[in-house]
Amino acid sequence: MSTIIGILLALLAIGFGMILKGATLSALNNPAAFLIIFGGTAAALFIAFPLSEIKKFPALLKIAFFEPKLPSKAEQTTNLVRCAEVAKREGFLALEEIAGETKDPFFKKGLEMIIDGNEADFIEEVMLDEVAAIDKRHKTGALIFTQAGTYAPTLGVLGAVIGLVASLGNLNNVEKLGHSISAAFIATLLGIFSGYVLWHPLANKLKRLSKREQELKLLTIEGLLAIYQGVSPSALERKLTVYIPPKERKKLDQKTEEKAHEKTA
Repeated sequence: MSTIIGILLALLAIGFGMILKGATLSALNNPAAFLIIFGGTAAALFIAFPLSEIKKFPALLKIAFFEPKLPSKAEQTTNLVRCAEVAKREGFLALEEIAGETKDPFFKKGLEMIIDGNEADFIEEVMLDEVAAIDKRHKTGALIFTQAGTYAPTLGVLGAVIGLVASLGNLNNVEKLGHSISAAFIATLLGIFSGYVLWHPLANKLKRLSKREQELKLLTIEGLLAIYQGVSPSALERKLTVYIPPKERKKLDQKTEEKAHEKTA
């Protein structure tokens, strides 16, 4: 949602800025400039990346615009503490029911490996390898947008040069000359706008989302290994609390206090 708000604010800022500067919005009606910038950027991406990675572009856009819903660190800590309570009370096999209920494939995989009796070192290695693979995939996706942000402004300069070359044919007609020069710089405007207000920020958004997901997965690994080692639920909660931001930590503490009060009541 923040991506959509940001793009709308950028369009409003540029639009009102143009009006305040005395430019008309109709100047943006330049199909040639749009073709050079967006068509040229797409062509450059096809040259730079294999088709298998370019095919992911629509899915990456969807992720950037509509952020995937992930549990907070506090929520994941609560889930892990619940698993620790079940494991301590009923044994590892009792975790099978929780594994069947969870919708997180990564969390489910970790629980299943514990249930199957795999060694702690093996569980850690497999799950860390998966995090590394996710990191590699996410970096490739973000790189597509980073490269688009690099190509677009340069193509804007190219579009301006093409427009100025065209304007040289109108030296005897002052009115057409002025229009041609104006149109030439629309390509530069679109190139800079798309590069620094669209593609680079989207790349940053994907990197931030990736980092948040990986941090959550590392917390999950830490919790699952602690459960395997037989760490008590209360000790596990204290152990994982260090990963939680202060605001979320207060909410978690309140829930813990409420839960303790219910048990004593």
